[in-house]
Amino acid sequence: MAKLTSYQKDLIKSLKDPCEAAAYLNAAIEEGDRAVFLLALRNVAEANGGMAAVAEKTKLSRESLYRMLSKKGNPEIKSLIILLHTMGLRLSVEAETHVCAAA
Repeated sequence: MAKLTSYQKDLIKSLKDPCEAAAYLNAAIEEGDRAVFLLALRNVAEANGGMAAVAEKTKLSRESLYRMLSKKGNPEIKSLIILLHTMGLRLSVEAETHVCAAA
């Protein structure tokens, strides 16, 4: 594993809190870049014990998890839901604010 920077250590520590992790992932989604979201998911997985521990909890192989969360990863919705659930998170959909205000 690569040596973690001070910032990275602090980030991983803060992402152990599911509320912090949810806000972090939502911010990554707002970026609109799949690679940014997958990096955020990797960081949250690291905060939850690392890839090996998360793979064991999800019953996914470690290799599949690494591939799924790689820069070019393309996780299936089922795998994403399982992964998030294992880390104390869930996937949800919200209407955009301007759409709800117009109704």
